[in-house]
Amino acid sequence: MRVRSITSSLARGTTSMRRRDFLLASGGLSASWLLAACGSRGPKGADKLLKYAMRKNETLERGLFRHTSMDAPSSRWRNAGVALPKYYISDTVPVWDVSARGQWTLEVSGLVTRPLTLTMDMLQRLPRITQRVNHYCVEGWTAVETWTGVRMSDLARAAGATPDAKYVDFQSFDNDYHESWDIESAMHPQTLICYGLDGRMLEPGHGAPARLFSPVKLGYKNTKYLTKIVFMPKRNGGYWSDQGYEWYAGT
Repeated sequence: MRVRSITSSLARGTTSMRRRDFLLASGGLSASWLLAACGSRGPKGADKLLKYAMRKNETLERGLFRHTSMDAPSSRWRNAGVALPKYYISDTVPVWDVSARGQWTLEVSGLVTRPLTLTMDMLQRLPRITQRVNHYCVEGWTAVETWTGVRMSDLARAAGATPDAKYVDFQSFDNDYHESWDIESAMHPQTLICYGLDGRMLEPGHGAPARLFSPVKLGYKNTKYLTKIVFMPKRNGGYWSDQGYEWYAGT
């Protein structure tokens, strides 16, 4: 059963979930929900069935994906603000320690012609986007937040991503957490590398100094505590994807 309970401050964007509702009605997300409900890979005997369902999910979700389809929360819903849950896999909130690691930078590498190493100042000098969008959690709740950052498509253009780059891996300093994406979703206009939340700089609990966020993917695909963006010819899984959660995880 899907987890529906969440603090009342989180807004449920039921009027803006048509594509997701369609997937729900068609059973398209059944595999990921089953896994979420179990909190594990589920019974071993169900592995083949789950993998089959995930392949079908991805085919359906890729067929429905459009760059022109823009997420737009209802104006009736308030931002979740401090009620937005904080998730990380380390034992404590990951914090970039300048004295131990030096200045934080974001590396953009892999299948690119101009590898980049960006400081926060350099990142903030790129074209800035602020957007109010939904956050869709695999547990079933939805929250609304306002994010500020740089479009992934602008970073790809600046780095000169090559045509053979079909996937992108987003890596973090949160105990080596990472998730890889298909290039189409990474280039969606609402896919941002964010350094601001609700008009303020990101705080450690939500992925500072910078994180990935897009409403086109379920929450666990949006890597926090970002340090590297790597363009690749093949997908390489991810922290939750490798544990049985749906790899594509479109909304």
